[in-house]
Amino acid sequence: MDDNELVLLVDMDGTLVDSDEAQVRSWTAWAAGHRLNPGPFLDAQGRTARDKITEFAPWLDVESETRRIAAMEAEERSGVRALPGALDLWRSNQRFAVVTSADEKLARVRLDAAGLDVRRPETIVTADDVTKGKPDPEPYLLAARRLGVDPARCTVVEDAPAGVEAGLAAGMEVVALTTTAHERDVAFAHIVVRTLDELLLTHSDTIRKVAL
Repeated sequence: MDDNELVLLVDMDGTLVDSDEAQVRSWTAWAAGHRLNPGPFLDAQGRTARDKITEFAPWLDVESETRRIAAMEAEERSGVRALPGALDLWRSNQRFAVVTSADEKLARVRLDAAGLDVRRPETIVTADDVTKGKPDPEPYLLAARRLGVDPARCTVVEDAPAGVEAGLAAGMEVVALTTTAHERDVAFAHIVVRTLDELLLTHSDTIRKVAL
């Protein structure tokens, strides 16, 4: 690896893939089955299903319900699409990994539904790979370890406050997108832009300088 080479660690939902409709359908149906308000689960962007259920419905069997919602989400492919910039990243020679709070099956389903070849990222870190999800830094530190890269040389691309927090805690530079969050909610990132497309088109030099 070149000493000046940048490695991107990119979140999936809301960053690479628009899965909002699919998430709303699956979590609303799941919550209705338990007579719960789906709002808190949908609002907890960037966190694993296990962590959401543990916090908002701890009286349930967390492990079985995590498996249940995972299966429901994996069935929801309609409306899932690549966000601006995702296909450009896939077609580039940029080194990158995907770091998501989805489990492995769901990550592969959503990337495939969006037309993004799951073989292109150098690695995909999912909820199945970690003991602590975002906002803990473990997912991003694991991605750097798998790629053999110093965390200080990685740039995280995120859309959720929990993900931004995870990237910062990992000692990485963080770019926040406002695809799903209001700018004020992710303003503590190093750089804030609207979309991955904007980042790739107008901020590539800035990112490279940040990573040096």
